[in-house]
Amino acid sequence: MSHLILFWHRRDLRISDNIGLSEANKQSQKVVGVFCLDTNILQRDDIAPARVTYMIGCLQQLQKRYQEIGTQLLIVSGKPTEAIPKLATFLEAKAVYWNQDVEPYSRERDYQVTENLAKVDIQVQTFWDQILHSPEEIFTTTNKPYSVYTPFWKSWRGLEKKPPVDTPKLTGLTKDEQQKLPEAGVIQLPTAIELGFNWENPLLIEPGETAALDKLEEFCARAIYSYQEQRDLPSVDGTSQLSAALKFGAIGIRTVWAKTQELTENCRSEEAFKNIETWQKELAWREFYQYVMYHYPELEKGPYREHWQNFPWENNKEYFQAWCEGRTGYPIVDAAMRQLNEIGWMHNRCRMIVASFLTKDLIINWQWGEKYFMQKLIDGDLCANNGGWQWSASSGMDPKPLRIFNPASQTQKYDSEAEYIRGWVSELRSVDTEYLVTGKIPEDERESVGYPDPIVDHKKRQRLFKSLYQEQKN
Repeated sequence: MSHLILFWHRRDLRISDNIGLSEANKQSQKVVGVFCLDTNILQRDDIAPARVTYMIGCLQQLQKRYQEIGTQLLIVSGKPTEAIPKLATFLEAKAVYWNQDVEPYSRERDYQVTENLAKVDIQVQTFWDQILHSPEEIFTTTNKPYSVYTPFWKSWRGLEKKPPVDTPKLTGLTKDEQQKLPEAGVIQLPTAIELGFNWENPLLIEPGETAALDKLEEFCARAIYSYQEQRDLPSVDGTSQLSAALKFGAIGIRTVWAKTQELTENCRSEEAFKNIETWQKELAWREFYQYVMYHYPELEKGPYREHWQNFPWENNKEYFQAWCEGRTGYPIVDAAMRQLNEIGWMHNRCRMIVASFLTKDLIINWQWGEKYFMQKLIDGDLCANNGGWQWSASSGMDPKPLRIFNPASQTQKYDSEAEYIRGWVSELRSVDTEYLVTGKIPEDERESVGYPDPIVDHKKRQRLFKSLYQEQKN
């Protein structure tokens, strides 16, 4: 009889193309999955209801997939440092396998779980699955971690990428064994509402492995050959919308990369190749942000650039509330924030626009915005969110840090017909396009439609921010 291996799912909520699960299957056919509803995470104040709802949907689908291949996905709740060793001990598992994570909390948690399993003589095996290359695989010529994206990309893209791994064939617990599971802390999978997270709107993306694979195919058929241009147009459905699936591992990154390679091999023009490569670069950005969080864990707590440690942020709470609610008087900013609040997602171009506005126009600490995004985003991810906010705030690793986005020029370039603005700011639907894209809406028209005046003057605030920035550098 095969010995039992427990496979601990975290950010890999799928059966296919799962390195750790596949490796467990090589050692034994009897593999049981487990997911721990981590109270250390769920009790934080930056957890989005949309994100928890999506995660629970993924877990529901994952349980069905486990049943289809002949085994089980068990659910436990509490602190993983206690719940995982308890379950493994109760089931008399020979080993616990899992895929590694780059986040500081996850690394500390995994160290403690490993220590506790060692005390009861249960083996641990870990693997890299959520990224194409281990953070320990890529270094500069001086053997230091990269801190700039472009040289990282040049080094990263030259490494051979592993293909997707096979779907395992497994057996699970007997009925007698299953009847004893409540004693080990195994529970029924709760709903998001039962966990205290009420997301009333439809999810932007259907949860689960099957939906993620379908979304990949649909994107490649619909938009990848126009991706370079259309990815920056918020009124156009020009992006993959796979970010939530990649955050929770509902789809394997090797599966996604293999699809880009397949498309590259079959493309018939230089333009098609460039569109595919542009998306590959975005996947590499995702990996870069995880890579730097692994090597520079202090990023989680504050700015990368030292002179930002004591930046004189104004932190006006009324301005911040107006920004959160989408009533700044700047149409493109308000449209983006209302999109975030309503569907738990925001177009990436708009994420940059609103982040620049918060930090450079309102002069509010980027960490306020970083936290608000995590409280709302269905795809909220520490590494990508932190990296994006530090890039926008000029406190991060960007070699040309001082970028200030002008809301009007961004609108003219990326929402020239104001379709996106009208889609999310309902009171502005009857206002002339010229007024919306320039932001110069006449006072009487603002009053008649009930739209607020701009809370700050962009040009004045731009000058102020630049002077504060120079003072900090000197």
